[in-house]
Amino acid sequence: MKFFHPTEPIFRRKQEALDVQDLKGLLQLHLQIQEKKLVSLLYTRIDQVFVLWGLICAAIFFTAQFAPISWTAQAIFWSVLSVAGCIGMSVLTNFWVKIEHLRWVLYGWVALMLIGVVVTDLGIFLGWGWVLMNLCNLWLVLSALGYIFTGIGMRSRAFILAAIVHIAAIFLLPYVAGYQFLATGIAMTATLLIFAETQWDMRPPLEENDRLTAKQQQFNKEQYKLRQASL
Repeated sequence: MKFFHPTEPIFRRKQEALDVQDLKGLLQLHLQIQEKKLVSLLYTRIDQVFVLWGLICAAIFFTAQFAPISWTAQAIFWSVLSVAGCIGMSVLTNFWVKIEHLRWVLYGWVALMLIGVVVTDLGIFLGWGWVLMNLCNLWLVLSALGYIFTGIGMRSRAFILAAIVHIAAIFLLPYVAGYQFLATGIAMTATLLIFAETQWDMRPPLEENDRLTAKQQQFNKEQYKLRQASL
């Protein structure tokens, strides 16, 4: 059995045949004039997490690039936003990661984000120059690590590709010396929003799942077949 599924697209348009765990907390946005549908968007709780962190990354790195705010104030700002993001991520993904047996992925991301916050704050408050000079590298590395174990856990090439993009961004930073925070913010935010707006590859539903009823497991298998049929 292959670890990844090479016949499945890495990214494709979102599907409406969603599993039980994706339907819970689903956010639907529809815009239409009379009978004409203009926009129809679906955001699972996982998608909502991507949007949440995308906004957080944009706020943090664009503020660091353009706002004339002291490093101390920014450290407080970053810390509050990051902790809020971790809490929001944990609440939104709690049901999904239990069903998918991927709680370790959630714990890993929370750990990486908190490590980043602690190291960043220590660098700022203690005046560690080497940390301040490599903040963008730090966060890109932490994000890359998160995408790597997410890709392994979900058996997803999309997340491995995201890790490669973040690692590549590290090597490109010297070429945008005066705009490293902007470049980092764009790389991290764009990646997150792409995940929020597309359907990415992942392993099939688990054959046996002790957190779902037999009816729910059968429903997930049928939804998976519908998604595969649309390839």
